[in-house]
Amino acid sequence: MAFGDLVKRHLIDVRPLAVPAYRRLWSGQAIANIGLGVTVVAVSKQVWDLTHSSFWVGMLGLANLLPLLLFGLWGGAFADAVDRRRLLIAGSLVSWVATLIIVAQALLGFGNVYLLLIASAVSSTGFAVTSPTRGAIIPRLLPPELVPAANALNSLVYGLGAIIGPMIAGVLLAWQGYALAYGVDGVLFTASLYAALRLPALPPMGETQRAGWRSVVEGLRYIATGPVLLMSFVVDIIAMVFALPRALIPQVVSERFGDDPRALGWLSAGMAIGAVLGALGSGWVGRVRRQGLALTFVIALWGLSVAAAGLVHSLWLIVALLAVGGVADTISSVWRQSILQLHAPDEMRGRMQGAFMVVVAGGPRLGDLRAGATAVWFGLTPAWVGGGLACAVAVVIVGLAVPSFRDYRAGRTSVHQGA
Repeated sequence: MAFGDLVKRHLIDVRPLAVPAYRRLWSGQAIANIGLGVTVVAVSKQVWDLTHSSFWVGMLGLANLLPLLLFGLWGGAFADAVDRRRLLIAGSLVSWVATLIIVAQALLGFGNVYLLLIASAVSSTGFAVTSPTRGAIIPRLLPPELVPAANALNSLVYGLGAIIGPMIAGVLLAWQGYALAYGVDGVLFTASLYAALRLPALPPMGETQRAGWRSVVEGLRYIATGPVLLMSFVVDIIAMVFALPRALIPQVVSERFGDDPRALGWLSAGMAIGAVLGALGSGWVGRVRRQGLALTFVIALWGLSVAAAGLVHSLWLIVALLAVGGVADTISSVWRQSILQLHAPDEMRGRMQGAFMVVVAGGPRLGDLRAGATAVWFGLTPAWVGGGLACAVAVVIVGLAVPSFRDYRAGRTSVHQGA
């Protein structure tokens, strides 16, 4: 095989960027995610500085989780019943207002942990609406054969934001403090809002019904009666709740690296570095057919890499091991998202994406709470290493125990609308 063909087969597929509407959505999200990465690190650092407790850092996860559970499924139901462009704009405005509240508290010097928790909850409310809506929009903009590539490109966006954002946060926190860091997020978020404004109208397709809890229940029933869909959620919950060490990073930096903001930035970006590398080398991912079996083992790899990172004390070795976990997480995310987007008809996609968002975004918040609480009860190293090992064992047992998931082979069924 020629070198050029080898590169094309294994490097990231950029064909979705040829579609103008998707390209604007992608680039706007890329810019906004950098600001989000700054705020995520800055808020966790501010809460740690105010409380010196990993438990309170973990409480940020709970503050984000509750709105996700309350509004995530509801937002997905609305995405199936109204124009998705308008819903994306509305949710984006809510998140932007929350960012401005965080900027204001830093400028005024309030330094109140409860205010930070409330502002984080408001931001999570906006995210609970925009995330399923954005996921349901993608199959309307692209043909089905490009959906896995679009998901890989989205993973690249999130990864880049989670690398560049924490790095910028480390510099800004050491230089000027919290207000400037949060202000950067407020400015960069406008790119995502602009991209939403430039989308074409996206009214509902197929059979629609009034958005409400009845339609939410219908979506949940659709998931519950499909073992493949259900298991795609279960394995992700195992990965995030058991193994995610994010809430422990401020404590690690404080105890092992002298509270250095640069170490905070590198450790916060470790998994994202791997996510970017995984996305850049994702050309082969769409060709894997035994996706259930592959998901099981790649999530086990995630858990083992996290556990290994908790056993070492070298900054760069921790970053490298977290990066291995980031590669595994990106690959699993592409497969899980593609299963959902192509397995359901358009009139169900919003609700599927709402459930996906609750799991994908809610799981890490539960993981933060789990990590913070177990660090208080058992200590830093047992909380970090034990969670990774538990993830690896649990996902192999559960993933191999369900034949329809273990033997699942990818299929392609979808309807799309060009733009």
